[in-house]
Amino acid sequence: MIKTGKIVLNSGRLVLAAALVAGVALAGFGGAHAQTDQEAPAVDATDAFNLPSSITMLGTEDPNLRKATAVVNGYVITGTDIDQRLALVLDANKGSTVAPEEMQRLRLQVLRNLIDETLQVQEAKAQDIEVSKDEVNQTYDRVATGNFKQSSPALDAYLKKIGSSPQSLKRQIEGELAWQRILQRNVEPFISVAKEEVDEVMKRLQESKGTDEYHIGEIYLAATPENQQAVFDNAKKIIDQLQQGGSFVAYARQYSQASSAAVGGDLGWIRLALLPTEMANAARQMQPGQLVGPVQVPGGFSIIYLIDKRQVLTADPRDAVLSLKQISLKFPPGIAQADAQAKLAAFNAGVAQMHGCGDADAIATKMGAEVVTNDQIVARSLPDQLAQSLLQLSIGQATPPFGSLEDGVRILMLCGRDDPQTSTEPDFDQVMKQIEDDRVNKRAQRYLRDLRRDAIIEYN
Repeated sequence: MIKTGKIVLNSGRLVLAAALVAGVALAGFGGAHAQTDQEAPAVDATDAFNLPSSITMLGTEDPNLRKATAVVNGYVITGTDIDQRLALVLDANKGSTVAPEEMQRLRLQVLRNLIDETLQVQEAKAQDIEVSKDEVNQTYDRVATGNFKQSSPALDAYLKKIGSSPQSLKRQIEGELAWQRILQRNVEPFISVAKEEVDEVMKRLQESKGTDEYHIGEIYLAATPENQQAVFDNAKKIIDQLQQGGSFVAYARQYSQASSAAVGGDLGWIRLALLPTEMANAARQMQPGQLVGPVQVPGGFSIIYLIDKRQVLTADPRDAVLSLKQISLKFPPGIAQADAQAKLAAFNAGVAQMHGCGDADAIATKMGAEVVTNDQIVARSLPDQLAQSLLQLSIGQATPPFGSLEDGVRILMLCGRDDPQTSTEPDFDQVMKQIEDDRVNKRAQRYLRDLRRDAIIEYN
């Protein structure tokens, strides 16, 4: 199973979901899109800064020894900085085994992210854009109370437990706030979108009503004829990590060279006609939750994750809100197979006697079964097989029994269903905002490349 999670900075609020992940994510980057043959590939930080391939800072070190690994315009990035930020990435990959070779690649990528973060903070200071300690601390407190449902000291303790620190996360917050304000001053005021452009997008939406659109995640790796095989092999290793439970968002932030890396590789809802042909052909054959790749696309390779699928401007039955009764029967530990079969037969017979949800509780009690009722279950939140089964039922009908000797046997009975309203077309302002965000995203990438190019960086 592929785990997802993201950090999104929105109007000064840092939202943390699933796990903390190193990288920069700004709400102004909404509407990020796939790498296409019309868009130049992002410049790899290794090429931009001439990072040595045999850098020695990646070995096991005394965490109390603050050995400098890079000096960015006079600011020292230490091995401790890398270790603590790497701990955030690894925490997002709970349950996933990270091979030593993969760990080394992650450390290099974390260093690149820290260099970019340092350049962003330095650029803000050079332009007298202030991010105060109070603002950083307030945002940190909101992360603790809003996402961890606990106090800031408890978050402090958690970060230390996983090998990171409050200072590491606060430095990341400072970088994100600084970069957002730089864009607000130097990029966003110079972005313009004509009314005709918005009208054209809305017209195309209407024309495509009822056609499929896809919610896609992408990790794009740029390649040249000279390094194509090495990039392909690297993409395969990333896929192996994701299939073992690694966080797609974390890997997209660390490795993807498309503009969507800033939002964890999330391309949002997109029609296949807007994707490179190779990506479109692959996505068309995928089911939600599936991962494919490496897919060769213009300029490199893409790893594609299909998050979901729906029809344009059409209500999705999976958005129906269901009222369900779960009726379950547990088996005693060590029960004989014959006895279990007998209890299952009795359970099925009891379920067959239920005529709707009205008498389900009484019959379940006689069978010694447990009943749990929930009136606010969204169909798409259920496993796909169960959701499809329930959406075919009439009120009062139940799914076939499912379960095991260890977990018990259960059925779900449909007691009510509120179907979703027809999906509405996005309004003019929403479409304009999406186009503007996309253009800010592209300008921001060029801005950061300029900062990298002009920086003075020393390695030990």
